[in-house]
Formats: sequence, structure tokens, C-alpha cells
Amino acid sequence: MLTARIDALRAQGRRALVCYATAGHPDPDRSVALWQGLEAAGADVLEVGVPFSDPMADGPVIQASSQVALEHGVHLDGALELVHRAQLGIPVVLFSYLNPLIAAGEGVLRRAADAGVHGVLVTDLPVGSDPAREAWLGEGPLDFVRLVAPTTPAERMGEIARHGRGFVYLISRLGVTGMSDTLPPDLPATIARLRGVCTLPICVGFGVSRPEHARAIGAHADGVVVGSAIVRAAGESVNLAVALARELRAALDEPAAR
Repeated sequence: MLTARIDALRAQGRRALVCYATAGHPDPDRSVALWQGLEAAGADVLEVGVPFSDPMADGPVIQASSQVALEHGVHLDGALELVHRAQLGIPVVLFSYLNPLIAAGEGVLRRAADAGVHGVLVTDLPVGSDPAREAWLGEGPLDFVRLVAPTTPAERMGEIARHGRGFVYLISRLGVTGMSDTLPPDLPATIARLRGVCTLPICVGFGVSRPEHARAIGAHADGVVVGSAIVRAAGESVNLAVALARELRAALDEPAAR
């Protein structure tokens, strides 16, 4: 479903807007309202962050949102309950660290699919690091979205892409998640390098926080992922986060982004 959704947009000359939100933030009820609002604002894919006590790959905004969600008692199964409640019409990707998935048991991928999840992305499971876990995820009912770092050699990029499904998530820069004032100047070349060894759609995230960022990335990639900016806005109000998503959607749909 993920690949089909993004490919259909590409066939129309459009780019995918992938919005990240932490399950249970700002609280469970507003979390559902936020997701529904993001869909109405034009999000094409929703990444649902699973709250985790040790989110080492995340910057301060998403770390803080995870702590808030945990204080509301939202863990992985709680996140799935919220996905089920939201009844979204767009694909949902579960964004998690490996430990919560292991702790949830072998049946968690089926439970996720039954709740309305279409993909899973694991931040701390590089290709080749744990073949048994990778097989469990790769052969399950969810598209296994893989991460690619900007410093990854082309040959390794191709290997990662071949082990993934749905789309490839290209990290725009090294470091943790968070907002940036500017995009890396070599990002178009990095996208082109990945495109040369990858048949899956390419979505770019980390540091994407403004409409002009989305527009610039949309000129080269198949989609953009916006996380910390959405989460920060949601901490102020759901309406503010939805308004930001609407601005990002408009920027992606401008002719310069295509």
C-alpha cells in the first residue's frame, strides 16, 4: 500500500507528505484528533511514533513528546489502540525502536496490521545486524521500511533498499531528529546516488521543518518526512500542527517542487 500510494502521487506529478506524530502526545484524545487533522490537511502517510523511554536517535522535541506520552500510559499496544480509534484513510507506518517490538511478542506485527498499520520502521536495526529479527519483520504483514544515512556508500544503499519494502527513508543529515534552518547542500546528489541503486520510492526526513524545505526536497525525492516541527506545533495546539501540515502540502504541490 505504501509504494502504491507514493507511486500514484508520482504519476500525477506530486510528492508524498509524510507526517510523524508521537502516539499519545499531547494526550491520547488529542493524538487521535491530530492524526485525523493531518490527514484532512493533505498528509499522504502518517508515521506513528511508539513512545520509548530511551529514544537515542531522537532530538529533544520528540524525546519530550515520548516522555509525555509515557506519562499518559501510552506504550506500543496503546499506540495500536489509538491507530484503531483514528480510522485513517491513509497508510500508517509504525515508527519504533526494536525493544518495544520484542517486548510486545511475536504477534505484535499481526496486531498492528489488524489495528490499521501498513508499515514498520525500526530505528536501531541496520541491515545485517540481526538476520533473525530482520526476517521476522521483513516476512511479516507490514512493509518493512529501511533507513539510509547520507554517508552510506552506493553499494550499501542498494543492499539496504533490496531488504526493504514500502519506501526508503533517506536521512538528510547525520545526528538525531530535529529541526534545521537549512538543508545539506549535497542532499540532491545524495538522493541521486540512492536513486541509482533503488527502485523503491525515496522519502527524505530529519531537519525538514519549513515549507521551503519541503519544496526543495520535492524537486528531487518522492516524498518528505516532517516530524519534530509537527510535534513541536502539536505541543502548542492541534490546530497549529494541522495548519503547518497544510502549508507543507501547499509547498509540495507548487510547480517548483515537481
